[in-house]
Amino acid sequence: MLRTAICDLFSIEHPIIQGGMMWVGTAELVSAVSNAGGLGIIGAGNSEPDWVRQQIRLSRQLTSKPFGVNIIMLSPFMEQVMEVVLEEKVAVVAFGAGNPEIYIPRFKQAGIRVMSVVASVASARRLERVGVDAIVAEGMESGGEVGETTTMVLVPQVVDSVQIPVVAAGGIADGRGLAAALALGAQGVQMGTRFICSDECIAHPRFKEKIVKAGDRSTVVTGRTTGYAVRCLENRMTQQLLALEKAGATKQELNWFSRGRTYLGLVEGDLDEGSLLSGQSAGLIKEIKPVKVIIEEIIAEAEAIIRTMGKRMSRG
Repeated sequence: MLRTAICDLFSIEHPIIQGGMMWVGTAELVSAVSNAGGLGIIGAGNSEPDWVRQQIRLSRQLTSKPFGVNIIMLSPFMEQVMEVVLEEKVAVVAFGAGNPEIYIPRFKQAGIRVMSVVASVASARRLERVGVDAIVAEGMESGGEVGETTTMVLVPQVVDSVQIPVVAAGGIADGRGLAAALALGAQGVQMGTRFICSDECIAHPRFKEKIVKAGDRSTVVTGRTTGYAVRCLENRMTQQLLALEKAGATKQELNWFSRGRTYLGLVEGDLDEGSLLSGQSAGLIKEIKPVKVIIEEIIAEAEAIIRTMGKRMSRG
């Protein structure tokens, strides 16, 4: 059985973490991932603190296993959500889209494990110094906000730069990705897009089917001119947004155009006008399955690859 330092750190069975996706990282998915031996993460996104508290309590009704909450530093409710997580004594807090270092001591003092997403070696080193327990090194293949470096290049550099466990993210959807991440020195993987295409995820069926039908070039990145680059499936909305960027629209104009599009796409299933956040791993996903089956298949495939890798290599 694959057991790594990340399993011991978070008291989970498998080194698989579910990305904290806004709107669709709800108690239904979170509890299913945790019950299957991974670490489920509630996606707080831009949601109000009462909603986050409701999701925490519902998750506790559905699982007795550890789970976490993802806090987006850009959220207008960030500080209120932090208070909820502290009050509810959630096992893990995962930070994204910003630098959480001034807040980390409070969570550490409360006995809450802290994980943070980074897109650079410099960020990983800085966060290790201020006490995070684990780093998620997320490559540009991921869905949502992206950096400039690929997972294959970023992960080993982050691993070499810190002493704490590193989790690989971006472009991972199967056992091959898990085995590759472990070979790069990571202690586990974080996946978002793969878990969208699960029975338990509340994402709209039309959105799930669009991921299943996606190919290797089905995603695009918008927002590079605003400093907030986001990867999603290409559709009419992304084409319009890219045209506005090319025409020199201001950051304020682009933000106004994008407002409310994520819920419209992910939950309401508007495939033309919604923002369909998705990683490049969409091209690897061919079926919608129960979370338990997804995790079991990934672990079995990774274990088989690790066992047979030496036999596959020719000897001169």
